[in-house]
Amino acid sequence: MVQNKIVAHYDDGRLFKGVTNDFFPNKNAFHLVLMNNPPSSKPSELIVEGMKGLFFVKDYFGNPDYHEKKEFDASKPIVGRKIKVHFKDGELMVGTTIGYQKDRQGFFVVPADPYSNNERCFVVTSATSDVSFI
Repeated sequence: MVQNKIVAHYDDGRLFKGVTNDFFPNKNAFHLVLMNNPPSSKPSELIVEGMKGLFFVKDYFGNPDYHEKKEFDASKPIVGRKIKVHFKDGELMVGTTIGYQKDRQGFFVVPADPYSNNERCFVVTSATSDVSFI
């Protein structure tokens, strides 16, 4: 079974890091085995409501000195539509999506920067202040 390494960001600043294998974009909850717990430990249930986003990461800690680029590499093919997401907390995310619909709970974005620590992000629509195609 595929286990996704994720960081769940909540609007109130709470962070949860761990692995999940039951996240679905149309569900209101999923389970997470926290990163410091043994794989056999009981998973915690996380609720999507109140979440900023669910970040599928390469590494739990990333590189704090790296500044993610907000531009596309013209030499690389684009899959999906280019999108710019402004979060209510001021963060800007630029990437591509294949499934944005403003009336849904959320949507996936793949960052424009291939060196981003984020492989993809499930953006919770209620945490955004503006979403636009570019």
